Amino acid sequence: MRKAALVSGLVVLFAAWAFLLPLADRSSFSVHMIAHMGVVAGAAPLIAIGLSGTRFDFLSNLPWLTPLTASLIELFAVWIWHIPALRSLSETSSLIAVLEQLIFLCAGLALWLSCLGGAATGREERRLGGTFGLLFTSMHMTLLGALLTLSPRPLYGDGEVSCLGVTLSAAVDRQAGGVVMLLVGAAVYLAGGVALLARTLNAPLPDR
Repeated sequence: MRKAALVSGLVVLFAAWAFLLPLADRSSFSVHMIAHMGVVAGAAPLIAIGLSGTRFDFLSNLPWLTPLTASLIELFAVWIWHIPALRSLSETSSLIAVLEQLIFLCAGLALWLSCLGGAATGREERRLGGTFGLLFTSMHMTLLGALLTLSPRPLYGDGEVSCLGVTLSAAVDRQAGGVVMLLVGAAVYLAGGVALLARTLNAPLPDR
């Protein structure tokens, strides 16, 4: 299962980085959001499942990386890169776009590995912390997605863009990107948090 998850995660990452972003309209915010969610809510959890408990699980070397600190890193990465000025810079600079995507991947892996990885000792405590970390991430992605969807003012450009062959106005493009974050990002992190909570509640009690 771990190998299949790792391969699936790498395929999703390759599809986003090698096909979607280079070949699509980089000025489209909805295209950016599809790639963003593919990295943090698709590739990152699958890769984390594949790496958890192996010698490539870097969590074991980062004792300070708890689900709480990782969720704050994720919040910082997501919100900072959706500031209009940085969004515009990423659209016009390939170097900045690469940096953005690497930060998204690292932040996503840090969060998912902090919840799923590490040594067997203390796994129950990490699982409980992971529940709160993933639910908190779902909450802030829900908030950002709602703000992007409902904002009455233009945030990213003012002309028409192409989202996977469909021409959209700047406002509709932004709203579509916000909906993608709501439907994919918030839902995946919510499902992950609920799954960890269910595993914690169903775990056998330790012998006394």
